[in-house]
Amino acid sequence: MPQPIGAGRLAADAPRLLNLNPLAQLRAGRLPRRLAQLFMGLSLFGVSIPLMLRGTLGAMPWDVLHVGIALRVPFSIGLVMILTSFLVLLLWIPLRQMPGLGTIANAVWIGIVSDFVLRWLPVAPSLVWQVGYVVAGIVINGVATAMYLGSQLGPGPRDGLITGVSRVAWLSLRAARTSIEVLVVAGGWLLGGVFGVGTIAYALAVGPLTQFFLPYFIVRLPLAGKAVGDTPA
Repeated sequence: MPQPIGAGRLAADAPRLLNLNPLAQLRAGRLPRRLAQLFMGLSLFGVSIPLMLRGTLGAMPWDVLHVGIALRVPFSIGLVMILTSFLVLLLWIPLRQMPGLGTIANAVWIGIVSDFVLRWLPVAPSLVWQVGYVVAGIVINGVATAMYLGSQLGPGPRDGLITGVSRVAWLSLRAARTSIEVLVVAGGWLLGGVFGVGTIAYALAVGPLTQFFLPYFIVRLPLAGKAVGDTPA
């Protein structure tokens, strides 16, 4: 099917996610803008988690596990998230994944924000509010994920695990993500984590939402050339 005139040029000019090593991420330019976007995205991510939890219709897949663990240890959910993030980073070693500044920030900041918001956000008082919390949580999470990935400062611990498993096991990203999250949800549910319709809605919707928002948040990196191995968004 013929493309509209100029479509090829527009596609070529579109911002891209680049495959940068940690040092190149910091040297690639526009760092103040990227840091601001990174922490805005991580903060929104930290808001989306309490919205899902207080909606009581099912947590995000990884949070099913976090809640299950938090029920059995004297730690807050946010602290469990942080500790789990660093355990996941240990799995990066055999996968030969390289963390960036955004990876470490993701591991720590989301848990801090989540604990803060959970102190103040009330439980949804009715079904209408429950649905509203869940929908808001899913949409905000999609925007937040696009923002921190688009900052080009490294993926989160769980994102990197998925891409690493995908590469090593010769699986598609979707298959790797589904396999890991099924195991995580099953383990969390056995520990008493909250699984429900919200969990399923999140699993189905967050990928398309992130893909939709990502082009709007990818920061162009003027100092990063094609030699670093750029990847289309």
